[in-house]
Amino acid sequence: MVAEVQRQTLAEPVEALGTLQANESVAITSNVTETISALHFDDGQRVRAGDLLVEMTNAEEHALLEEARVRAAEAERQFRRVKSLVAQGSASESLLDERRRDLDAARAMLVALESRLADRVVKAPFNGVLGLRNVSQGALVEPGDLITTLDDDSRMKLDFSIASVFLGALSPGMTISAKTAAFPERVFKGQVTGIDSRIDPVTRSVKVRALIPNADGRLKPGLLMQVELRINQRETLVIPEAAVQHRGEEHFVMRVSRGEAGPVAERRAIATGTRQAGVVEVLSGLDLGDRVVTDGNEKVRPGQLLRILSKAGQARPEALTMEASP
Repeated sequence: MVAEVQRQTLAEPVEALGTLQANESVAITSNVTETISALHFDDGQRVRAGDLLVEMTNAEEHALLEEARVRAAEAERQFRRVKSLVAQGSASESLLDERRRDLDAARAMLVALESRLADRVVKAPFNGVLGLRNVSQGALVEPGDLITTLDDDSRMKLDFSIASVFLGALSPGMTISAKTAAFPERVFKGQVTGIDSRIDPVTRSVKVRALIPNADGRLKPGLLMQVELRINQRETLVIPEAAVQHRGEEHFVMRVSRGEAGPVAERRAIATGTRQAGVVEVLSGLDLGDRVVTDGNEKVRPGQLLRILSKAGQARPEALTMEASP
């Protein structure tokens, strides 16, 4: 059989192992030491930014806040009264300045109490899925105590390391394919978004980060992924691997050339590159459209007359049956 030299897109696969992280992740904790009065979420619940998660005991803060509002309102009334008197020449500017200071102090106290009250309410900082609940209603929590976790899993970050020899071929926007034993039937596609600025001096590898869409929420943080990154993508000439013969470090093929009596075999030395999926990259020695012997080439001798009989099989549309004349 013979086959034509064809042009095909090839790339070199680089494999690595990576670990998933959520696009955004945070531990939900308390800012104050206080008793939980109400919980507004369940394990694994999806929430949106601003949703109320936890309320803490705040009766005292509400009372102080109401008092501060009354003081601020009274300070504003006094300020306006003195301001009108100053306009009429019935009060001094120093008295107005004093009332202005009282108003500013009352407003500052109001803001401080509003902040204290806000610290006793925990809200979701962004859209995502909550983890397991670690507290109960009535429990006393302190700053740093873990209430639950929140992960934005709409997209997942995949961090992996590859040898630094491939650094020149890396760039943001490259496509990656990833698999995991948890979902063996799925191939997850993503894009490289970042390359670390430093090379690990021990492993001589560079850390790469990719983003993988996760609209169905199946991927979870911490999941181990097998990553394939295809680098040095290029258009190149290829021939079937079966056409290549080897003698030491030399590679050659039997090229079908035109002779006076018909097609004849010509031994042609070639330089080869990448081998993938039954094909070999041809760097030099052949041109696009050249035909080479792929089956029984060990029996063909240079200068031997060949006879092309017909199309052969369905394995390769370019394949032709071939007969060598004695």
